[in-house]
Amino acid sequence: MPSPLHAMRFGIASKLFLAILATCIVVAIAMGVAVRASFESGFDSYVREREARRVEALSGVLADYYQETGSWHGLREQPRRWWRMLRSMPDPNAGPQHAEARPEHGPGKPPAPPPPARFVPPPYYLVDVDGTPVAGVPDELDLSQDTPRFAIEVDGRTVGWLVTIPRGQGPSALDERFLAEQLKATWIIIGLSVLLAALVSGLLARGLLAPLRRLGRATHRLAGGDYGTRVEVMSRDELGQLARDFNHLALTLEKNERLRRDMVADVSHELRTPLAILRGELEALQDGVRSLTPASLESLQAEVATLNKLIDDLYELSLADVGAMRYRMTDVDVAGLLRAACGPYRERLAARGLTLDTRLPASTPPMRGDPQRLTQLFNNLLENALRYTDPGGEVRVRVEADAGLTVCVEDSPPGVPRELLPRMFERMFRVDPSRSRESGGAGLGLAIAARIVEAHEGTIHAEPSPLGGVRIVIRFPRSAL
Repeated sequence: MPSPLHAMRFGIASKLFLAILATCIVVAIAMGVAVRASFESGFDSYVREREARRVEALSGVLADYYQETGSWHGLREQPRRWWRMLRSMPDPNAGPQHAEARPEHGPGKPPAPPPPARFVPPPYYLVDVDGTPVAGVPDELDLSQDTPRFAIEVDGRTVGWLVTIPRGQGPSALDERFLAEQLKATWIIIGLSVLLAALVSGLLARGLLAPLRRLGRATHRLAGGDYGTRVEVMSRDELGQLARDFNHLALTLEKNERLRRDMVADVSHELRTPLAILRGELEALQDGVRSLTPASLESLQAEVATLNKLIDDLYELSLADVGAMRYRMTDVDVAGLLRAACGPYRERLAARGLTLDTRLPASTPPMRGDPQRLTQLFNNLLENALRYTDPGGEVRVRVEADAGLTVCVEDSPPGVPRELLPRMFERMFRVDPSRSRESGGAGLGLAIAARIVEAHEGTIHAEPSPLGGVRIVIRFPRSAL
């Protein structure tokens, strides 16, 4: 049963969803606040500009009226005339055609008001020059309030004032309601945006994490030993590169596991054969079937030497793999070491009907290396040529000093198929496993040689030889000189 802490733990999908959703919410709220502030500021500017135009238009109408009548008495006695005058006021937001269509008014010419549905009286009332109310004063208005007022001038003198009705106590309440409705709509839009952001965040989280989930399941199978696991590469981005790296890792593990099984099988075979021979020889001696002679002892000694050589090679290869093989670097003459290594092999090669062709310079530029390990490297190469070259063939050894130092050891048939050449430096690898006992090798010499070359910062590879066999090429870099 999962613990409460485990049940409350958020997965990466939940974290990604919350991160995207939180970002979208913050952006939506920030945009809503910015839009609200911008709208309020713009709306206030619009209202002030509209009212200024209305004041200008209404002041002109009232000035014309006062100039024609000489007083405000008519507006005080007939309040309807005030409202008819307001209706005759041109729309401050209208174009020139509205201004030209404004009806002339005066005695005997009552104005023709526009449709009532479009009429919204301005938030002003009229007082005379002494501040006495003339027309348009709401009943509930507190006249003691200090409100903005605008002068009505005739022939350069002030004859009255237009006074602003406080907001919320006159027609400007319509503007307030319009502003509130717009702000309410803004918050509704923000809420819908948050819901849309939640939906998009969920889809994005699922879409982005789907490849990771597939990779996680594949990793679980790979950790369980299923090295044949692969994931489908569906993109060229970082996730696609991760999938390709995973497939490469799985392929490498599969290859290493196959090599490990092959090596265990090969090592057990290599150990079983000499042990079986030793056991048979000893049982024959014990049962008296075979007498104890120098020849029988020599046979036993040869099998023991084979076992000893196999164990030593395995030990050295394990040291090289973990980087524990010791190297005592000093300045060495590669040509001299190779010439010394070829000496003992000349007679052994001649005994198999092989000729040794060495074209070595008198000396080569000193190279930093371990003389003992380099000698072991050259011995392994010569031993490989000795064991796997048909009688009557030839072995060539070359050393060239160019950009670095190049050592070549090549032989005559039999050759190795080109596709198998890269595998020659694998442990226990043989082109023809059936010839393992005949040649007497365990297939570790070239693997050890490759580790020694790598320790000297060099490279080693195999290629077809012009003689018909295999050419082993070793290159030491200039830095090693």
